[in-house]
Amino acid sequence: MIALAVLVPKLSMADWVQNNMEVASTLDLDAQLMLRVREGDNDSFRILLDKHRNPLVHFLQRMVQDAGASEELAQEVFLRIYRARSSYEPSAKFTTWMFRIASHLALNWVRDERHERAAERLDGAGFVNSRGDDLQPRELRELRPSVEQSMVYETRLREIRDSIAALPAKQRAAVLMHKYEEMEYSQIAQVLECSESAVKSLLFRAYETLRARLAHLDVNRKPGAHYELPH
Repeated sequence: MIALAVLVPKLSMADWVQNNMEVASTLDLDAQLMLRVREGDNDSFRILLDKHRNPLVHFLQRMVQDAGASEELAQEVFLRIYRARSSYEPSAKFTTWMFRIASHLALNWVRDERHERAAERLDGAGFVNSRGDDLQPRELRELRPSVEQSMVYETRLREIRDSIAALPAKQRAAVLMHKYEEMEYSQIAQVLECSESAVKSLLFRAYETLRARLAHLDVNRKPGAHYELPH
């Protein structure tokens, strides 16, 4: 015991406080809040819920193209986060963990919905974007240009969003996280549980598809340029 005490130097209270402050400073606010949730602080969970609920619902709605389902899936995401609170470790950003759960749920929903449509519509009439009414852009309620301008603007936005909605599910998820959530390749890779090179490949194929489908919207756009996606 004496030898062990000699080998392990004692920390002063000031050193102990400094070490813990340094650890806390390396964590973002979300991770700190989640650590408090792990200790039983439900108020911190409410803060996380209020902060991330709307962005999460918007992400899910763009993924599944169903307003009601996106609300239900968002609730399930936060329910799973809360249930896993006791085992939470800040090994990745909180948002990366949150979007990983959301992406898995959304991809499963899209897969199941596709199977249901295939069974119900043998004539192949069901499309990913068949619920176009859910995609009305919020900007159109705030802008008041001429009727003609509004119609052109709405048509362009709908065509862009429909093109995104028609992408394969994983490509769509990658585009939404890259453009809408402004996530780094490394974060998207963690969410989709693949390599960064695989993420870049997904994005390349997705943007090439969008560029081909939307080329008629802007004949003056330089080759290789990305389209500004609507929010």
